[in-house]
Amino acid sequence: MGDITKIPQWVFEIAGYRITLNSETLIMSWIVMGILILFAVVATRRISILPGPYQTIAELMVDAFQGLVNDALDERNRHYFPLIITLFLFLWLSNMLGVIPFLSEPTKDLNTPLAYGILGFFIAHYAGIKTKGFKAYASEYFQPMFFMAPLNIIGELSKVVSISFRLFGNIMGGAIIILVVSHLVYNLVLPPLLNAFFGLFVGTIQAFVFTMLTLVYISVQTK
Repeated sequence: MGDITKIPQWVFEIAGYRITLNSETLIMSWIVMGILILFAVVATRRISILPGPYQTIAELMVDAFQGLVNDALDERNRHYFPLIITLFLFLWLSNMLGVIPFLSEPTKDLNTPLAYGILGFFIAHYAGIKTKGFKAYASEYFQPMFFMAPLNIIGELSKVVSISFRLFGNIMGGAIIILVVSHLVYNLVLPPLLNAFFGLFVGTIQAFVFTMLTLVYISVQTK
């Protein structure tokens, strides 16, 4: 049961400052990035009118997310499409890693979903300022009355907490449930089924929800 609280770390001393990194999260994230890069290379290596299996999968994903982005964003902001599809693929593969023995999900470390939540927050507000202009963007925080500005600002900041902790809670909660049940029944039939459920089903749903909320935040700020 010590696996729940065990955090492998890399500790560095740089210019007198102690820097601690979660080595497991970093390694798993690099694995996900490696898989994505490899898939991109294989899928685009020999592009043809009659696509192979990898090109077909890539085209299906691109078409699906291109449609979602086109529905949510106007023509000026559809260049955020690469961000949206990359975000989904990274989170989805991160959640899938837990299904593979001896691997774990980078998203069960709060730093990962929080980093992407903050990234989405800044991109959404940058897009809002770029689309509306700073004056029109800032004036929205004083609606419907000027004294509502603090509440409106808190409401925007709370989106980062909401989107990040939703993903972290679901993935970390699933990992804890699997670990506890595994110790209770000695890794028999039930844990693999739970692993498949939380990894394949919940992992896919949560990656899609996180991505769509990021897309919606950008859409709201640009309209």
